[in-house]
Amino acid sequence: MDKNKQLQKKRLRRRNHVRNRLRGDNTLPRLSVHRSLKHFSCQLIDDSSGKTLASASTRDKALRESIKAGGNCDAAAEIGKAIAEKASAAGISEVKLDRGHNKYHGRVKAFADAARESGLKL
Repeated sequence: MDKNKQLQKKRLRRRNHVRNRLRGDNTLPRLSVHRSLKHFSCQLIDDSSGKTLASASTRDKALRESIKAGGNCDAAAEIGKAIAEKASAAGISEVKLDRGHNKYHGRVKAFADAARESGLKL
């Protein structure tokens, strides 16, 4: 099997393993994180109704001016602050962090720390 196919299979397995533990809770929304080489984004998702409650990304027009490069820890921290503000505006104070197949390290950790400092409980 091709090496890239093996890596993708492992990523999908890890992502499903993490998400299956977080699904099905109506009281706490899921804070889903997506990172690429150039950008970082996150969403607050209510799994019971299947709707997105709030989102933030390095591609947003309001945040694009304050972020120089979207693929670094500083950008992830800005997104963490932005999603915490949007969550508090929506009346959400506590969420479950869905890191997907990403390790809790680097940009994901910077994002989570900034969200916690802004008042969001993970």
